[in-house]
Amino acid sequence: QVQLVESGGGLVQAGGSLRLSCAASGGTFSSANMGWFRQAPGKEREFVAAIDWSGTNRYYADSMKGRFTISRDNAKNTVYLQMNSLKSEDTGLYYCASKFGWVGIASQSQYPHWGQGTQVTVSS
Repeated sequence: QVQLVESGGGLVQAGGSLRLSCAASGGTFSSANMGWFRQAPGKEREFVAAIDWSGTNRYYADSMKGRFTISRDNAKNTVYLQMNSLKSEDTGLYYCASKFGWVGIASQSQYPHWGQGTQVTVSS
């Protein structure tokens, strides 16, 4: 049973930074592609970023390019999301998820495994 546990969320002022972590257990993390998604209050969950199993390929939603960086450490079974220049519109519940295969990497319906989420609140 794959388990994903996010951490690192919190309250930060606009322009600040946070690094989210997602620790995986119970599966073959080093073979899985990982994604980050977020859900703002009153909105649907949206894709943020993804990284392939090797860490070679990354893909970002347009609004996150240049501000967010996804990375992973397969030795620690952990994927990270470094978020810089945060804006109030980045507020939301951030989830990590895992899947095999790169096709549909930005589509949440393609991910079978999800964490519980970590809250990020950006004050303006």
